[in-house]
Order: sequence, then structure tokens, then C-alpha cells
Amino acid sequence: MSRLSLVPTPIGNLGDITQRALQVLREADLVAAEDTRRSRILLDHFGITTPLERLDAHTMETRARALLERTSHLAYVTDAGTPGISDPGAELVRHALALGCEVEVLPGPTAFVPALVLSGLPTARFTFEGFLPRKGSERTRRLRAIAASTATSLLYEAPQRLAGTLEDLRGACGDDRQGSVSRELTKRFEATVRGTLRDLADRFAGERVRGEVVIVVAPAAAAEPSTPAETMTAALVAAGIRGRSLRAALAELGVARNEAYQAALDYPEEA
Repeated sequence: MSRLSLVPTPIGNLGDITQRALQVLREADLVAAEDTRRSRILLDHFGITTPLERLDAHTMETRARALLERTSHLAYVTDAGTPGISDPGAELVRHALALGCEVEVLPGPTAFVPALVLSGLPTARFTFEGFLPRKGSERTRRLRAIAASTATSLLYEAPQRLAGTLEDLRGACGDDRQGSVSRELTKRFEATVRGTLRDLADRFAGERVRGEVVIVVAPAAAAEPSTPAETMTAALVAAGIRGRSLRAALAELGVARNEAYQAALDYPEEA
């Protein structure tokens, strides 16, 4: 049976790689990488000579199964961090499981966890939003969900789109919602800026930002239910029922179709 190992790599500081990650990269028959140029720097730094091949979002559909079938042990790395989080690693896992491969995921670096803790915002419950859609109704829906969420929300953003996304979050959540922006995590010029969404939007308006960015948004204050439908919705969400399941449950309880539909939009299934 073939084996697939997803190997986290440092998001900045090369010292963050684990001994186990280095061992797997050395022992694998092949290392598949989202960007072979970046991964070659990492492998050369640690003296790893395992063959390296490209496997990114553009080649995943055509090459993944062939690589899994011709290697007994395939290691996969992405540009940085843990494969499978907002990158093609998740698709590779689906291919591997369909082929009956053994899959292991090594623990290691990821950007949103340190950003969450650095934010100073509540950490008991949080949702990871990844990258928001760039435009359209789906972006609007996701922004509304973040605004309504009673859990802390985390999202990634490209530096050139940071100012626009902060302005959109400000519009959806209100000027006074707390948040933070972390960038260049684990690198020399790491920085986290905290404040209201109004302060953050003003701070980064027109500023040229470098490096990948993590935005953290404080949860909405939990409102007291004022109608029977809201009371039932709150109880179901507290029990972990969201999205389509929430809509179906509310409908069975006699809630009007439009109210059940809106509740499913307000409380989407968590990633």
C-alpha cells in the first residue's frame, strides 16, 4: 500500500521545522511540492537529496494519482505551513484516500494559530475562513456570516488586497468591532496590529504591505433571542447544528421557510 505524508514546513523561520519532518523528507521516495523552487531551498538547506517534483493546483488533477501509484512513499509540501490548509494538499488527500493509500499528517507550523493567540481576542471558539471570494454574492454572504458569528473569525489575505478586505469587514461588522492584522509571522519583521476595524482600515489604507497576512475579527456579541424562531435557532446552533442541517431542523419544528433559510445563511457549516 502506498503511503502519503503531508509535511508542514516553516512559514518563515527555518528553525521551526521539526526533526520528524526532516526524517520523513529524507526517507520518502519522492517529495512533491507546490513550488519546487522554494522547496529546493528548504531541502538544500538541510542537505536533503530526495528527488523533488512539482504538484500544484494546476497539475493536481493530471499528476496526483500517477505520483501516488508509482511511489511507495510520497511526501508532500506546500509553499509554507501545513499542507491541506488553503492549498492543494486537501485535494491530494482525496486522491490518496480514493486509491486506498495510507495517509499521515505531521503536526507543524501554520499561520493562523499564532495570529489567533497574538490577537488577544477570544480563543475558546473560532472559525477559519481561509481566503474570502474576491467579489460577488458569495463574498457578501461570507462577510455577513463573519459579522453574525459569535466565534472569533480568522482569514488569510494577500497583501495587495488587505486594505479592501478590511474596509469590507468594517462595513459588515461595524466600526467598533475589534480585530487584528498579523503579517510576516516568524520572520524578522513580524508585526501584529490590534484595534477596531475602523482603526485597522484607516491604518492600512493605501499602505504597501509585504508578506502574507492573517486577519482576526472579534466575535459578535451574543444577542438575546426575541422570537420563538430565534430561540430555537440559538438552541440548535449551541448544539452544533448549522447550515443545511439547521435549515431542515427548523423546518421540522414549524419555522417559516424563509426564516429557516436565513438562519442557515447566518450560521453556515464551519470549516
